[in-house]
Amino acid sequence: MSFRFRRANSSSGMGVADQCKDTFLELQRKKVHRYVIFMIDEKKNEVVVEKTGGPAESYDDFTSALPENDCRYAVYDYDYVTSENCQKSKIFFMAWSPATSRIRSKMLYATSKERFRREMDGVHYEIQATDPTEMDLEVLKDRAN
Repeated sequence: MSFRFRRANSSSGMGVADQCKDTFLELQRKKVHRYVIFMIDEKKNEVVVEKTGGPAESYDDFTSALPENDCRYAVYDYDYVTSENCQKSKIFFMAWSPATSRIRSKMLYATSKERFRREMDGVHYEIQATDPTEMDLEVLKDRAN
C-alpha cells in the first residue's frame, strides 16, 4: 500500500516556486537574463532558481554553469540573425541529465519535467541532453533556423 502512495506522489512532480515563473518572464519579456538554471530543492519539494546569467553572457558561460554530475532544467534565450538579416530570438528549454548523475536525481527530474515545462509558456524548442554534445551551440543553430 505505501509503495503505491509513493509512486503516485512521485509521478505528480514537484511544486514550482513563484520565483521560477517571475525569472522566466524577466528573460522572455524584459531580456534581463540570457539564461536561467533551475534545480529541484528536495527539502522544499519544489523547483527553484539556482542561477541566472546576464544578457552579455555567452553560451559557453551558460554550459559551464551547468553541473557536470547533476541534473538541472534551464532556459536559454538564443539570439541569431536570419538569412534575410533579421535579428531573432528563440527560447530553448533544456533538460540536463548527465549520464554521470545519480539515478535518484535522474528519476526526480524526469518525473517532474512535464509539470515544470508547462509553467514555461513561450518556450520555442526543447532539448533533452545527457552529454554536452547534445546541446552544443550548433544544435541550437540548427533548430532555430
